[in-house]
Amino acid sequence: MAIPCPPLLGSEKLSIEGGPLSPLSSPPQVVLTQDELKKIAAYKAVDFVQSGMVIGLGTGSTAKHAVDRIADLLLQGKLNNIIGIPTSKKTHQQAMSLGIPLSDLDTHPNVDLAIDGADEVDADLNLVKGRGGSLLREKMIESACKKFVVIVDESKLVSHIGANGAMPVEVVPFCWKFTQQRLQQLFDYAGCMAKLRTNGDENGDPFVTDNGNYIVDLFFNKDIGDLRASSDAILRLAGVVEHGMFLGMATTVIVADGEQLEMGGNSLEALTHKLGKRVG
Repeated sequence: MAIPCPPLLGSEKLSIEGGPLSPLSSPPQVVLTQDELKKIAAYKAVDFVQSGMVIGLGTGSTAKHAVDRIADLLLQGKLNNIIGIPTSKKTHQQAMSLGIPLSDLDTHPNVDLAIDGADEVDADLNLVKGRGGSLLREKMIESACKKFVVIVDESKLVSHIGANGAMPVEVVPFCWKFTQQRLQQLFDYAGCMAKLRTNGDENGDPFVTDNGNYIVDLFFNKDIGDLRASSDAILRLAGVVEHGMFLGMATTVIVADGEQLEMGGNSLEALTHKLGKRVG
C-alpha cells in the first residue's frame, strides 16, 4: 500500500525524475510503500546505537531493517565494538550472515538498548508482541535492556490492548487443549476466543516456537481491563510459559506514517493525540 512520504531525515534523499518545476507548478507527490516507511523508522531507531553497546536485535519485518542498518554502519566503521543479542533463530541467522558479533544473556546480562517492532501499541506504551512467534526470547532480552526502542507504523496504534488481533500466549505442548480452554475461560467476560496457532499448511500442524512450545492466540471482543491483573492471571496458569503483553517496557516509540515521523517518551502526548484522531 502506498502512503504519502514522511519528511526526509538527515541525509535521506529521494530523487524525482523529470524537469524543473515552474513557479506555478505543484510539487509532485512522492509516495512510499509501507515497507519503505518501516525502513525509515528503523534507521531512525538505529540513531540510538552507540559504539561499545550490547544491543538486543529484534525480530520481524521492521526490526530486520534495523539489523541491516547496524551491519552497514559496522562495515563503514561508523560503529564498532557492538555486540548483538538476537531475539530469535531467524534474527540470529540474519545477524550472523551480516557479520554482527553475537552473544547471549548468560554472557551479557545487561543490555544497553533493544530495537524491535510491535503488533499493537496503546497510549501508555503497552505493547502486544509475538504474532511472529518470538515473544518469549523477545521479552527475556527486552526486559533486560536499559532502553527499549519500538518501531511501528500507524496501523499498530490501538485504543486498548487486544483491539486489533491476536494476543499470543506461549504454552507447553503437554495437554495444550486443557491450557487453551482455561485461557479462554479466564477471559469469558471479554468474549475471548482461544485458538491454537498452526503452520497454515493443509495438515494443520501446530506452529512450534524456537523454544519447542506452542502458541495459543487469544481474540477479544471487548477491552480486557486491568492489564497487570490480566498478566498475573495468565502467568498463574500451569502450562503457560509467557504471554505477549509487554507492559511498561518500551521507553521510546517511533511511528512512521504518511504525515510525519514521531518519537516520544513515556508521556507520548503526540501518540495520544494521534490515537484520538484514529479511534475517537
